Parts: sequence; structure tokens; C-alpha cells
Amino acid sequence: MLERGKMERGIFEIVDTESLVPGSHLLRKIDAAVDFTKIYDMVEPLYCTDNGRPSVDPVVLFKMVLLQHLYGLGSLRRTAEEVSLNVAYRWFLGYRLQEDTPHFSTVSYNFRHRFTSETVDQIFNWILMEMVEAGYVAPGVVFVDGTHIKANANTKKVVQKEVPVAAKRYAEELMEEVNADREAHGKKPFEDDSDDDNNNEPPTPHKKKRDNTSRKKLKKRKKEAKKKTVTVSTTDPDCGLFVKGDHKKQLAYEAHTACDVHGVVLAVEVTPGNVHDSVAFDDVYDKVVEQFPDVHAFVADSAYKTPHICKKVFSDDRVLSTAYKRPQTMKGGHEWWKYVYDEHFDCIICPEYQVLQYSTTNRDGYREYKSDPKVCANCPTRHLCTHSKDYVKTVTRHIWKDYEEMADDARYTPIYQRMYKARKETIERVFADAKEKHGMRYTRYTGLTQVTNWVKLTFAAMNLKKFAKWTWKDKHNSLISCIISFIFPQYVPNPCLA
Repeated sequence: MLERGKMERGIFEIVDTESLVPGSHLLRKIDAAVDFTKIYDMVEPLYCTDNGRPSVDPVVLFKMVLLQHLYGLGSLRRTAEEVSLNVAYRWFLGYRLQEDTPHFSTVSYNFRHRFTSETVDQIFNWILMEMVEAGYVAPGVVFVDGTHIKANANTKKVVQKEVPVAAKRYAEELMEEVNADREAHGKKPFEDDSDDDNNNEPPTPHKKKRDNTSRKKLKKRKKEAKKKTVTVSTTDPDCGLFVKGDHKKQLAYEAHTACDVHGVVLAVEVTPGNVHDSVAFDDVYDKVVEQFPDVHAFVADSAYKTPHICKKVFSDDRVLSTAYKRPQTMKGGHEWWKYVYDEHFDCIICPEYQVLQYSTTNRDGYREYKSDPKVCANCPTRHLCTHSKDYVKTVTRHIWKDYEEMADDARYTPIYQRMYKARKETIERVFADAKEKHGMRYTRYTGLTQVTNWVKLTFAAMNLKKFAKWTWKDKHNSLISCIISFIFPQYVPNPCLA
């Protein structure tokens, strides 16, 4: 029986680092796919050439962070340990077996204080553009969705805080169209609801002071309406409380992501976990359209089926493919489709074939159609329609409802039905790989800036991984085709296998 004793551990041996790394290793594929020297141009303004101590190679720093995200390592400390022990990692960084590798604190300090968010964006866009130039990106159809990332915060260390309600990005556009719609119906347009805090002039002494009690109450009511109470973590104030159902509550961030049909991440926007998907859609949409103006369709779930998003997409001559969204109607009452909108007469026909006339257009952009209480008082199906004591049924219809109906029409088209079914193979697969293989199920970082950089570097590593594998496969297939063509001149490669 052959035994390997401790004496063999001390045998002196001359080895070559190049020979210890397999030829088909992932890091070899990555090293051959991209030119990492371009990082020098990105970080050149961040370094001083004639002052201070010699710095660690910035390419090495970025490669160490890429290793962390490629293999889903939990922290930079763990990554530094793995780099010192793993031969393939040393080969990728360009370090000999006996050479000291950078300490994790050096890498951490540079990514916290030197490399800004703009630098991380440059790295992400650089890898993405490399894939575009190679022809591996197909941005004709873009899939959009969001996934929650558990924050590095304790759910028991929270406080209730009153914060102002964030204004909607399309508020001005909506108000202009609301006022135009009200004027078209003979209604007075809404005035600016901003508080007139500058009008604090004292009354003249010869005049009686005017009673402004009602105005003060109205002003107070407006201020209260512009505030809301949220749960804020004392550990990480930037994260948000994510509530799903009745039992699942956690402090989290959300990564709103867009990818193509091949699963290549095109854009990402990180927000607190309590921000709805539809709120962050504008930022993701603008980033994708700016870089890829040839996008003709966006695929998203029912959370993105809002009047604003439908208008934004369809008004740009693009198509939104989404799922069915159940209308909110009275429980046990008439079905929503029994209330028919007559575009010619601008009215609603109820299930009993009675007319609901236009009443007003509110600030949220909804037209209100109300019934005649004299008719509803004697209606046999009134209990299925309304429980109003005034016998008035009110049906609302958004002024951008036509765009939402265009999304419904696209949902019945076979081509867009196939696009929506591809969600589970594209954006859902991206999230699954990110959490299962790249450690994005939760984050160890705190603060929106740090988490955003961490998420973008993770997706950049995932894109780089795809790019390296596809490039290596194409080179391997082309080499085999050349050999076969040399041996068999009559051989013609099948274009379908390319």
C-alpha cells in the first residue's frame, strides 16, 4: 500500500504557473476575451504620477473585485484569502506563487474612497459595449423586472418617520393634460397647489383683519397630504421595508433590471425596497433607449401596466407586452366589462343600459362618470352596482386609458404572447443566476451608493462571463471548421449551427 507521508510535502519542485491553470479555465477565457488595459484610461484622472508612494495596479484591484462577483464570494476579505491560495486566481492577477498579493483593506479602501460611481458605470458600459461590438447583444426586445436584495439591517432596529411624498416625474405633464381635458368639458382648470408661504404681509391698520380660518385649514390639509409615514432602519437608513403578503417583511433594496433575449444585462437602477416597480421604470427605460434607440418592444409583468408607462412606451412608437391585470371592482358586483365606454358621446353605459354622464376630471387624471340617482333608486340590480346612500354610481376612466387598451390589444397578439413567455428564460433566469451563483441574495454593504456599485459590478461580471464563454466557443468552432475544411475541401459549414 502506497502511503503519502509528510516528507513529500517538503520536496523542492520547479513549477510553471502557466502549466498549472487548465487551458479551458474560465479565467483564461475571460483574459482572452477583453483587454483589461483599457481600465488604465478610465482611472487615469484618479491617480497622481509624480507624488506619493507607488500604488497597487488598478487593473489588479478591479480583477480582484471581479473574482469576488464571478464566484459569489461573500466579502473582499474572503476574496483576498482565496487569491493568496488559488493558483488560477494568482495567474489571472499576474502574481507569482511566492509573491504577496494585495491586502483586502487596500482593495476596500480604493472602492470606497477612490473609485466613484462614475468609474463603476464606465466598467459596466465598457463590458456591455464590447459585447455589442462583437454582435452578442440583441436589444430589439428588452425584458424589464425588479428583484429584492436583503439589506444589511436589523428589522427590529427601526423607527417611524414622517417624510414628504416624492413628486411624480410626470406630474407636470399629467396636470397639463388634466387641465386641457377639463377645459374641453367646460370645467375650470386646477390652480397651482403650491403653498403660498411668501404671502405673510401683516394687515393694514385701518382695515379689519380678514378671517382666514378656512384658508388655514385648507393649507394644513394640503401639507398633510404631501407627507407620509414610513419605516426607517437605524442601521441602514437608505434601505426600505419590503412587505409581501401578510407575513413576509424585510428591509431590502430592489434592483430594477433590463436585459435582452440572451440574458445580457443592459441597464440597472437600484432603489430602496419600498419603491414600486413602476416608479423606477422611467430611469431604466431612459437608459436603455439612450444606448439602444432601435428597441421596438418592452416586456414586463402586470406591475408595469400603468397608464403612464403605457403612454410613455406607445407614444415613442414602441410596444409594451405585459400580462393580464385584474381590474378592481366591487366584490360580488357586476363584472367590469359590463360598463361600456361610448367614445362618441363620452359616457358610460351601465349593465341596465342606463347612461352615466361625465362629471369631472380629478387631479389624478381620472374622468368621473356618475349616474342619475333618480334612475338608480329604482334599479333592480343596484345592490350589484353600488352601496351609495345617494344612489349614485361613479365609474372612473383615466385620460391615458387608450394607451392601456393598446397594451391589452398587444397581449392578444401571438408574437407578443411568445415574448412574454420568454420572461422566465431571460430576466427571471438572470435573477436566479445572480442570487444562486453570484451571491446577490443579500448584501453586506450599507448605503444606496455602495449597494448600487456592488449590484452593477455583479451584473458586469455576469455579462463578462457570458461574453468570455461565447467568444471562446466561437473561436473553438471556427478552428474546428478550418481543420475540417483543410482535410475535406468539399465540406461546407452549416450556417444554422453558427
